[in-house]
Amino acid sequence: MTTTADAAVRTEHEELVARAGALVPLLRKNAARTEEGRRVVEENIEALTEAGLFRLTVPRRFGGHEADLRTFLRVSSELARGCGSTAWVATLINVSNWVAGLLPDQAQREVWGENPDARCCGVLAPSATSRKVEGGQVITGRWGFASGSHHVQWASLGFPVVDAEGRQVDQGAALVPVEELTVEDTWYVAGMRGTGSNTLVADEVFVPDHRIMSVTQAVQGVCPTEHKDEPLYRSALVPVLALVLAGPQVGLARAAMETVTASLAKGRGISYTFYEKAAEAPSTQLQLAEAAQLIDTAELHMLRAAEDIDAWAREGEVMPLLSRARARMDTGYVARRSREAVDLLLSVQGAGSFAEASPLQRIWRDQETGSRHAVINPAISAELYGRALLGIEEQVTPLI
Repeated sequence: MTTTADAAVRTEHEELVARAGALVPLLRKNAARTEEGRRVVEENIEALTEAGLFRLTVPRRFGGHEADLRTFLRVSSELARGCGSTAWVATLINVSNWVAGLLPDQAQREVWGENPDARCCGVLAPSATSRKVEGGQVITGRWGFASGSHHVQWASLGFPVVDAEGRQVDQGAALVPVEELTVEDTWYVAGMRGTGSNTLVADEVFVPDHRIMSVTQAVQGVCPTEHKDEPLYRSALVPVLALVLAGPQVGLARAAMETVTASLAKGRGISYTFYEKAAEAPSTQLQLAEAAQLIDTAELHMLRAAEDIDAWAREGEVMPLLSRARARMDTGYVARRSREAVDLLLSVQGAGSFAEASPLQRIWRDQETGSRHAVINPAISAELYGRALLGIEEQVTPLI
């Protein structure tokens, strides 16, 4: 039975998607500057903040939207129609905020108690050393690819949890104020240049126990937040961390489609043929139709996985391994289909796609780079899903 409260939440979520769509012209205008500066321009950050789009996963208790994963993905997909780097940064900040929402209430109040617009970034890889001290752990390490590092106040960092004798007893994620870290400018890349995915460095930083989460337990659905009645924070950890990266992929592919169809509408021809209007060529029509179908297919898989994750979270049950593996598979599938769509659209547009003045070359580079994030890897995703389908207990990664 649908309640008035449910309807109000749905209306709020649709409004968030609409706000993202309204920002597309601004993000497109600033896309080149974002890339050239290797960070999202402040005008974009301010606009996203004003629209409440950095609060997607902040608990309602702190003035956030506590939006479900389906809404999250639709928002990030819309943003990517305007700028891939901006969408990627918004995605990684929102998912890192979600990770902060899995921590005890004390840690959450430290993050958002005085500033509901506080933002987090995160790197899960445990590229650090640590030592046990009274009340917490002291960590030292370097974490690369911290997207959005220019625009956050907190960072969630993977590290090995050790006992008093220095033996590793767990894998953890530590929430650390960015002011206690050093940000090294290391992000020089071909695509997603504007994401500021630099390297975070910690040198003997103390992290209290209440700001440490066991990644091992979180993968199994056990998180330290006391607010067990909030469905969003019951969502399966790894499927969420992987699937959120699909939103920008679909949005970039749609941006490419919009760019090409707009160009075709101007009536340009096909060089070295008798076609004075490319839109009249069956080859153009067929390739355009196939690209559109690929994008729709990618979006359908993305939203199916999101709805699956959201449903298990609403029920308050741990998402089964097979369903979690399928979500990983869906994420890789979205990346492949989105890349294929952009490739077709580049062929329709021709060599002019790669002119520096064309937004298509930036969309292409952003797509090629973002879709190769390690957690997306389609081949690995297929392998772990195949093992899950066959009931093989030994897996290729613990991150399922």
